[in-house]
Amino acid sequence: MGNSSPARLLFALIAGGFFGAGLHLSGMTDTAKVQGWLDVFGNWDPTLAFVMGGAMIPMALAWLFVRNRSRSALGTPLPPKPGTEIDRKLVIGSVLFGIGWGLAGLCPGPSIASLSYGGPALYVFVASMLTGMFVAPALRRRLDKPVAAE
Repeated sequence: MGNSSPARLLFALIAGGFFGAGLHLSGMTDTAKVQGWLDVFGNWDPTLAFVMGGAMIPMALAWLFVRNRSRSALGTPLPPKPGTEIDRKLVIGSVLFGIGWGLAGLCPGPSIASLSYGGPALYVFVASMLTGMFVAPALRRRLDKPVAAE
């Protein structure tokens, strides 16, 4: 059972700390900066393009490194590769994510990284986000359930 081993928890703490620090240092936790990035028809701020482009390089290297592996460095199974099909669910989910990101200026990672200083509105945002994460799979199962023909 490697899911809660001390080594795995330590690596999760270190990785989470680096990720949160990176989000903060890059400006991804600054809602005004994120909304400026998304305001392509107004006062557009392109600086987050460098952050997103810079994030793709280490991720591409990580995918290249693990492409023929089935287990992580700590021995736990790696998740299967995500599908490449662009379907209705992906498009609808992407649009909803983008609308929420544009309205709030936060996505899940930066919102959690900002919890220590974000104030009460951020707690409402995170609680709403967690509720959506809990409800969405059950709703999806219900919507995907075949309907009996009459």
